[in-house]
Amino acid sequence: MRIVDIRETAVALNSSLRNAVFDFSEMTTSVVAVVTDVVRNGKPVVGFAFNSTGRYACGAQMRARFIPRILKAKPESLLNAAGDNLDPEKILACMLQREKPGGHTERSVAIGTIEVACWDAVAKIADLPLHAVLAKIYNKNKKLDKIPCYVGGGWYEPGKGIPELLDEIRGKFAQGYRTMKIKVGGLSVADDIARVEAALKVVGSSENLAVDANAGFDRARALAYARALAPYNLRWFEEPTDPLDYALLADVAAVYDAPIGTGENLFSTQDVRNLITFGGLRSDRDIIQTDVPQSYGIAQFARTLDMLRENGWSPQSVFPHGGNQMTLHIVGGFGLGGCEAYPGVFGMFAGFADDAKVEDGYLRLPDRPGIGFEAQNALYAKMRELVPEI
Repeated sequence: MRIVDIRETAVALNSSLRNAVFDFSEMTTSVVAVVTDVVRNGKPVVGFAFNSTGRYACGAQMRARFIPRILKAKPESLLNAAGDNLDPEKILACMLQREKPGGHTERSVAIGTIEVACWDAVAKIADLPLHAVLAKIYNKNKKLDKIPCYVGGGWYEPGKGIPELLDEIRGKFAQGYRTMKIKVGGLSVADDIARVEAALKVVGSSENLAVDANAGFDRARALAYARALAPYNLRWFEEPTDPLDYALLADVAAVYDAPIGTGENLFSTQDVRNLITFGGLRSDRDIIQTDVPQSYGIAQFARTLDMLRENGWSPQSVFPHGGNQMTLHIVGGFGLGGCEAYPGVFGMFAGFADDAKVEDGYLRLPDRPGIGFEAQNALYAKMRELVPEI
């Protein structure tokens, strides 16, 4: 058993959406295929992944360093102890050979995307959905049957005012979602608070509304928004500061008693440890939002989760960034707090299987082998372009 090839292509998101910091007009993502010599139904087993959203395609690093290291390794050195499947932890270690500590992004994105594609292959070889494989290896076979799923939206768009925002929220709730996250920071404090107050009248409870500043605030604006939002006791206030400004985040937490969510732009276990040590976060309410494919992948995420447990944080405090099929399996297999969703936002890269249905804020885990991209017709068609032999 061996990996015979790894292929990557960059795909444009083709989105005009804007948050408080940037727009997505130039955003790309890497699609990866890990081709094995295992044959099922006359075709090779292939693992797929993409590097989530919010970070650009990273194929140059993959082709220059990480893919060659895997393909040059002795095949048996990348197998599990039984020799009957690939071992993503060994593959991760192989990719990290001769890499200097620190300087994680964009390296962590390139490595993590390949690593998650390897997990897709592992689960397909085992003929199990990925969440079942993860639960067996990392969570004593305990997994969630259905996943709490909130919807991200409320983007800034030309011509979109409060009436259009409220129509969007009503539409998402009609699709089965019960918690919505909207953007803040792209307008004045007063105008954003008006959006929040209007949204609260539609969602029905502060527990059903979160806001996201996308790490765009300086000290003055972070504290101004924290004080303005504090009376509303929202589900969470996301990324009020630069990801690495732990001191400012601690100052925000000191004046904002409701939950804070952050971590999607931290890409290593060490970064998350610094976040909970120096960022003033509270383990009884705050939210950690690691983007797993962008953070060295699933095996490294398991180490991050162990570190969080050792420091008094529950897995239920983790809501990974990235509304996609990869994250859905990770949440289910590790028993995390919930999953994000972006229906209709990032084209083929948003959402779950074409037949997935959100019911009263929950999404059931799929039972297809692997991650199940094969049930996302548009995305799988793009992935198959990398491997025409299947």
